[in-house]
Amino acid sequence: MESEESSKISHSYENILQVFSEFMTRITKFEELLDVGSKFLVGFQQGLEFLRRPPIDLTSEVVGQIIEANETRRLASYIQAGFVNTHDRKQCLSKLYTCHRGLMDNLNGAKRVLEEIECILDNAATVVQNSNVNFTHLQDKEVDHDLNSQAAIHNKELLPSDLPKPEITDYAILMAVIYGMVKQDYNMQEKIGSSLSLKSSSGELESYCLMWSLRPFIDDEIMHKAWRLIK
Repeated sequence: MESEESSKISHSYENILQVFSEFMTRITKFEELLDVGSKFLVGFQQGLEFLRRPPIDLTSEVVGQIIEANETRRLASYIQAGFVNTHDRKQCLSKLYTCHRGLMDNLNGAKRVLEEIECILDNAATVVQNSNVNFTHLQDKEVDHDLNSQAAIHNKELLPSDLPKPEITDYAILMAVIYGMVKQDYNMQEKIGSSLSLKSSSGELESYCLMWSLRPFIDDEIMHKAWRLIK
């Protein structure tokens, strides 16, 4: 009987390792989409700032001398047009559209990956339940999103890499914590994407790019611990 129970636990342990590996693979995919999305966001910022370039200060004595010394029909037309190159403007508007469309498509892809992560988290809960171990953290979806619960789980004594050999529940708890962080990260990205427009201020764009790169909801220490469990 003891051998049968030991075999069951061993089988459950193998299952949770497989589920955890699949989980981290999806996390990698999410990270890749994050990097691509950052490029689209920066591209949008650069394009919009290009359109907002202030005109040349004609009251400057130095500028006046340069224009007078190099006055041509082309330069005169450029000045009359408000220092705007029509071709550059069209190119810039095209870039803005491409970046915004790319960012939204990227967010849709991230949403699909997040849904896959949720399914894997459910699989982890099933493995835990089948192992006859009482684990309530994954049974209540609201707990996964609760920052206070995450803060409690952040205690180093509960993190699997601090143990000689992580238990089945240790893996499941870690997955739940990471899912909560990634979910919040995605929500932030979605809000940024939906807020972008030609009216977005320079300060807003700068803040969006900074928040996107800083990823304030992700605890790097916990992520490093998770990656160390992948062999």
